[in-house]
Amino acid sequence: MCFGVRDAIELAHERSAAGPVTVLGDLVHNETVLSDLRARGVLIRHDPADVPTRDVVITAHGASDRRIAGLKASGLRVLEATCPLVHRAHQALRRLVDAGFHPVVVGQADHVEVRGLTEDHPGCEVVLSEEEVDRLPERPRYGVVSQTTQPVSRVRQLVDRLAARFPASEVRWTDTVCQPTKDRQTAAEALAGRCDVVLVVGGAHSNNTRRLVDTCRSRCGRVHWLQSAADLDPAWVREGDTVGITAGTSTPDSVIDGVEAALKALSCRSRLEARSQPPSETRAKAA
Repeated sequence: MCFGVRDAIELAHERSAAGPVTVLGDLVHNETVLSDLRARGVLIRHDPADVPTRDVVITAHGASDRRIAGLKASGLRVLEATCPLVHRAHQALRRLVDAGFHPVVVGQADHVEVRGLTEDHPGCEVVLSEEEVDRLPERPRYGVVSQTTQPVSRVRQLVDRLAARFPASEVRWTDTVCQPTKDRQTAAEALAGRCDVVLVVGGAHSNNTRRLVDTCRSRCGRVHWLQSAADLDPAWVREGDTVGITAGTSTPDSVIDGVEAALKALSCRSRLEARSQPPSETRAKAA
């Protein structure tokens, strides 16, 4: 896990031990973590009107100033588990807007982090493809940031596309992709390049896990996304394969360890089955 996720989970644990607390949304996009929070008595709600406790926790993905002010005005005590690097993205976008740039966010429009970035800036554009960049209206100045878990190479491509489309406009980009995401993307790409199959472990709704899958598929033809060891399909792995494992930044170590253990058990079982076959069957299989 990255430090932002670890800190958010620790905060939720501490507050739940002190008294009733509600997390507004999914603290992180990992069902194992969310199940553990529920077991500790933490309530999870997606609508501010449904929060039954005085204390409410903002998720690691952050929220807009407008949203936080509304929660406080309704009498709730707001506790922020927002990742510091998400805070940094909010500050970068605010500085660009204050300097007179029209705001553009590279990211997934329906993602909670992106909604938090855009809600304080009416008219903010969100793009994630060349086609979306091409549909932007011409403006004299564009200020660009990105969702923290986007591949930085992809962000650069879209910034270059924007600058090429409007050569008379000033395009200023502040790199807000977090370093853990950059490091993991680089490592995953190198890993996938030397493996026959790659297993990417992470929550079904985790954007950074989705991007890891995309990165690995650019270097390896057999990539599988799984949430836990229970999802491991023996048919994914062939005898003699080199298998790589990587994981999203919100995946607990215990889940990654479980996938590795299941993979090793599968390999051991395959070797035992091969040794237990009669000689004629073994020769036929080899042939």
